[in-house]
Amino acid sequence: MTDSYTATRHRMPDLERRIADDPAGFRVLTGERPTGRLHLGHLFGTIRERVRLQSLGVETFVILADYQVITDRDTAANVGDHVRGAVLDYLAAGLDPERTTIFAHSAVPALNQLMLPFLSLVSEAELHRNPTVKAEHAASGRALSGLLLSYPVHQAADILFCKGNLVPVGKDNLPHVEITRTIARRFNERYGATFPEPEAMVTDTPEIPGLDGRKMSKSYGNAIALSMTEDETADAIRRTRTDADRVITYDPQRRPGVSGLLSTAALCVGSSPESVAEQIGDRGSGALKAFTTDAVNAFLAGHRSRREKIAADPDAVGQVLGAGNARANALAQGTLAEVRERMGMGYANA
Repeated sequence: MTDSYTATRHRMPDLERRIADDPAGFRVLTGERPTGRLHLGHLFGTIRERVRLQSLGVETFVILADYQVITDRDTAANVGDHVRGAVLDYLAAGLDPERTTIFAHSAVPALNQLMLPFLSLVSEAELHRNPTVKAEHAASGRALSGLLLSYPVHQAADILFCKGNLVPVGKDNLPHVEITRTIARRFNERYGATFPEPEAMVTDTPEIPGLDGRKMSKSYGNAIALSMTEDETADAIRRTRTDADRVITYDPQRRPGVSGLLSTAALCVGSSPESVAEQIGDRGSGALKAFTTDAVNAFLAGHRSRREKIAADPDAVGQVLGAGNARANALAQGTLAEVRERMGMGYANA
């Protein structure tokens, strides 16, 4: 993993030059599972990068992988609310549905039909070796489901249905791009040139710690959701566990809560955690929490205002998803028809 990540990082300057020279030559597929409200980690880690690529002129597809919610959960409860909330946050952050296709996995049946031939191109051992499959299985504490085992193939179908050739990912998700490249290559070798082998794109965005110092995550309950009110933000920060040492220092190992607050504040004011710690000095955790609350609320004020205005139109989200789903369906059906032809199953398209 480390060698793969290092090699990918070394390729980034050349990739960025190629994108700048020919943005229309790239098509991005990115997205997330709607398992909760989007938070600051999403904004800094992925959403801003999508807006940047869109602004460069790269055709961008954002999938809300609602079917994939049940890979490690017993229920899809509240998924509809999470999908609608995500669309509002995308729009408030600057994604333009005229330039970026936003769609739901469950609304594109051809995606799941593509999985069948793709599954024939990978072995059970390759799926078991996938780090995300192993991590999610361990975290679930239950038997490995067929859906979770095939999760990397789901993602390959998500990427390849639109002939995506660029996938922004974090370090932990590089294996998904690698198995997608493997599937694309094996399909092309077996049936003829059909799919591009997508490139992974990693950025310098640091991992965003949560309020407790761990990775910011919906499942940990340590995140500042983009849709929180100012009062909800203040309450979440106030409840963060810190320590009795009044001198504020950045020490993620020994002082995870204090360091998580420092990192959050620093991101929002465009500084470093160490600089924020110096500003707080010996005024204690109360002053740190007040500073962090003000920094987050000031940073998110514009996003919240735009989100509120968009949400005032009850049809806004439905219109965006309707147009995105229609666009994704047309592409997926075209790709599925091409796959059938390549496999000698053109009669199925009649």
